[in-house]
Amino acid sequence: MKKLFLSCLASVLLIGSAHAQYNSIAKQNVITEEVQVERVNQATQEVEIITEVREVQADSYGNAEGNQYDLAVDGAFEGQTIAVLHLYTGEGFDFSYPTASLKEKGFSVYRWINNPPSAEELEKALDKSCQLWIVSSNRRKLNEDHAKVIKKYFDSGKGVYIWGDNQPYYADANYIADYLIGNSMTGNVMGDQTVGLLENEKKSGIMPNHLITTGLQNIYEGITIATIAEHKDLTPIIYGSSGNLVTAAYEKDGKRLLVDGGFTRLFLKWDTAGTGRYVKNAAAWLVNYERFGDEVIAKK
Repeated sequence: MKKLFLSCLASVLLIGSAHAQYNSIAKQNVITEEVQVERVNQATQEVEIITEVREVQADSYGNAEGNQYDLAVDGAFEGQTIAVLHLYTGEGFDFSYPTASLKEKGFSVYRWINNPPSAEELEKALDKSCQLWIVSSNRRKLNEDHAKVIKKYFDSGKGVYIWGDNQPYYADANYIADYLIGNSMTGNVMGDQTVGLLENEKKSGIMPNHLITTGLQNIYEGITIATIAEHKDLTPIIYGSSGNLVTAAYEKDGKRLLVDGGFTRLFLKWDTAGTGRYVKNAAAWLVNYERFGDEVIAKK
């Protein structure tokens, strides 16, 4: 059998306009391509060209290999800044892995390390940012003035990512999640597993056919994890190996938010299944192109 050429169904063609930010495989977890091959017809002994549909090449964890299978096109968000309240920096957590991955999509990262700025300074910085990520520590560092600024930002349609981890590393995560949408996380569940797609009534795995999970069939859940409380307005994104809700998305009234109980995967075992792609996809979703349009994508 001889491969003649590949005609990838999941090519790098963009959706919609010339400025479209998503790859053509958006929302697909299992990504396939058409392969034309030569085969000898056993009845006629003639060489025939047939088309087969196969999964694209996968990495060692079973996810489609290559940035063309991320949600967003590389460089799509050039000029956009992600503001990060990086309130936990123990164990060598310097945010370098997420920063490098986010840069592939054009995002720059601006961090406040260990302690937040004043509410006034935060508001000024958020005016220049496309989304806010909050990495919680074990004690509250944000006050009501901060919360009011963050709520105003969230209500404007700008994305917010709330990261906690195992008890007690969700102090500000719970404060802000409750302030914005009435949600919280609790507990300390041992994870350290890779989960696959949520299917066939499984209670652990990745929600299929969501923009955030584009190109992901397997993902590392984190080491020790807090559990997100169920909420009528939250869409599950990742259930852990114990059936606990690790990550959930809020999308209502033009607003977007993610709540996550496993920030350790941002710096521990980063190179395991799917973390880099997940982080890029999450940021591409939180930028809320569907609301802001060309305002948030790179100018050509």
